[in-house]
Amino acid sequence: MFGSKAAEASLTTLIIVQTVMLGALYAGVPPHPPQSTPLFAMAPFLALAISLAAAALIFRGANSRIFAWLGGLAAIAALVSFGPQKYFDPAIGGIWPAVVAGQVSATILLVSIVRENRRKPQGEAP
Repeated sequence: MFGSKAAEASLTTLIIVQTVMLGALYAGVPPHPPQSTPLFAMAPFLALAISLAAAALIFRGANSRIFAWLGGLAAIAALVSFGPQKYFDPAIGGIWPAVVAGQVSATILLVSIVRENRRKPQGEAP
C-alpha cells in the first residue's frame, strides 16, 4: 500500500488540494485560507508548499535522498494548512474534506518515505 504509486498519488493530491485553496484565496471564495498568519502571508506559503510537492514528485524514483527530503518537507508544509489543529478552526464545517485529504495524503507520503528508506541498505547509492 505504501509504495511508489502511493507516494506519487499523495503528492498529486497535496498539489491539487493546495492549488484549489490558493485559488479560493485569490478569488475570495469561502471557505478560503486567511490572507496571512502571524508568521507569513498565506499565498507565498502555499506557493512554497505546492512547489515542494511538485519537486518531490519530479525526484520520485530518480534520487531517493532528495525525494525523501522534499517529500518530508512537502508533508510538513501541508500539515501547516491541513493538520489536526484545523479541527478547532471555526470553518471546519466547510473545509473538512480538504483537511482530511491533506492529512491522509501527508501521512501516506511520510509512511512511504520511511518504509522506502528502511528497505535500502546503509550506504546504498541513490
